[in-house]
Amino acid sequence: MVEAGERGATRIADRVVAKIASQAAREALRADAATAPDAALTGAAAARPNAVAAVRGGVARVRVAVELGYPSDIGAQCGAVRRHVVERVGELTGMEVPEVAVMVERLHVPRWEHPEQRAHRGRDRVR
Repeated sequence: MVEAGERGATRIADRVVAKIASQAAREALRADAATAPDAALTGAAAARPNAVAAVRGGVARVRVAVELGYPSDIGAQCGAVRRHVVERVGELTGMEVPEVAVMVERLHVPRWEHPEQRAHRGRDRVR
C-alpha cells in the first residue's frame, strides 16, 4: 500500500476547466432563455460562450464572455451564468471557484420593422 503523500495528485488543466465553464455558461443561458423567451438568441446569433480559466492549487478563477439578447435583464443573466459556472466547475473538478468574471461581448437587438413592412412581408413573393 502506498502512502497518500507518495501517490501523487491529479492535475486538471486550465483548458479543461475553461471548457467546463463554457458549457456551464451555455447551460445557464439556455435555462434563462426557457424562462424568458423574448431575450433568447436563436440561430447564428447564439454564439457559444468563451471561457478562460487559471488554476492554482485547487482554486480556479474563470472569465466567461457571452452574447446576450436585448432587451433583457442583463444583470440577472450574468448572475445566473456566474452561479451555474461556480456550481458546475466545483461539482466536476472538486475545485473552489471564488471568482467568475462574466463579460458581455455583444448584445443582439432584434431587427426593428415598421408595422407596414410586417404586413407586406411575404406578399411580394412570386411562385
